[in-house]
Amino acid sequence: MWPWEHAIVGYLAYSVFSHCYYRRSPDGLEAFTAVFASVLPDLIDKPLAWEYGVFTTGYALGHSIFFAVPLSIIVGLLARRARRTGVGIAFGLGYLLHLPADVLDGYLRGGRVRTELMLWPVETVGSADERTGFSAEFLRLFGRYQQELLAGELSTYVQLQLALAGVVFALWIVDGAPVLRECLVGSKRLLRRLLGRSERSVPSSDERT
Repeated sequence: MWPWEHAIVGYLAYSVFSHCYYRRSPDGLEAFTAVFASVLPDLIDKPLAWEYGVFTTGYALGHSIFFAVPLSIIVGLLARRARRTGVGIAFGLGYLLHLPADVLDGYLRGGRVRTELMLWPVETVGSADERTGFSAEFLRLFGRYQQELLAGELSTYVQLQLALAGVVFALWIVDGAPVLRECLVGSKRLLRRLLGRSERSVPSSDERT
């Protein structure tokens, strides 16, 4: 799956959880954490494989259930200690859903259940990825994806992905556009402080005389 597809799944999962359990929309930190964690396995494995040759393929440590579960538990415990349990849950949902999502994507696209994608180092992906550099490999794969979209003859799977993206975008708006909302509020506060300082720095007419 593409990173934005993982991000869609991660945000959807945590938003639904937050509404069902906390009876509220995700806040900015929770939303950011869910999205970031949902793409983190690729951020770990892809550069290490394509750019630095640490792993033979882009499915290794970051995609391994033997790494993902302990990491999610540790982050969850740290978040709970900081009294931000929701952030820990957002991380766990985003990260852990990435693994089966890749397996499901492989099955829907190629008809194979590739559980080895998340069992490194017990099982590994068969063929090695060519070490062409992270940017070059990403652009090559994205070019193929783009051609499929521009061709106009979208598969049912891609149509469902686009529909899901529209639904999640609408959900994000209903949630109050978390992350963007916090950025706008922070920008307004910063602007007010800067304007307040500038006003205080300008001497009054009495001071000038």
